[in-house]
Amino acid sequence: MTSEKDKMLSGELYKAFGDELTEERLKARILVHEFNALEPDKLNRQRELIKELLGTTGERFHFEAPFRCDYGYNIHIGENFYSNFNLVILDCAPVHIGKNVLIGPDVGIYTAGHPLHHELRKQDFEFALAVTIGNNVWVGGQVVINPGVTIGDNVVIGSGSVVTKDVPPNMLAAGNPCKILREITEITGHEKGGD
Repeated sequence: MTSEKDKMLSGELYKAFGDELTEERLKARILVHEFNALEPDKLNRQRELIKELLGTTGERFHFEAPFRCDYGYNIHIGENFYSNFNLVILDCAPVHIGKNVLIGPDVGIYTAGHPLHHELRKQDFEFALAVTIGNNVWVGGQVVINPGVTIGDNVVIGSGSVVTKDVPPNMLAAGNPCKILREITEITGHEKGGD
């Protein structure tokens, strides 16, 4: 028999409130609570907690508190990762984030979704679709990245965007819904992206 966790990880409809998934969320919340409650100068303990919580990390990373997630083990970050305050990752499905990624404040990365039809929602069904963020990406403040989205390498997502579709590499994209504005081709140092 397929477990609810197996269904969740394979993108099928599943129920999140069984014992196994409830216990795993509780374990993550305990680690996240400790991380968020630490004094700002406790950098070594912060790193230990993030390494214990996440599926994989590089050696160089930093999360500003507060940070929130559902399970933690579905989050994989590359080398030289930075997230500003109030990052929320609903990681019911895998979230793969490349190297040299900057995340602005108040960003939400959501793999979790709910059926459109109310009858399925009333039965507590939900689903999850993986999110992938490539290398060298800058995600501006207050961006929402929806389930199933892939953001390519070298992309900048402008502040306040709601990303509902894939963004190919080397693009500046912004808006609600997020749209491609142009290709990034020149190095000027003064372009606006948006923290």
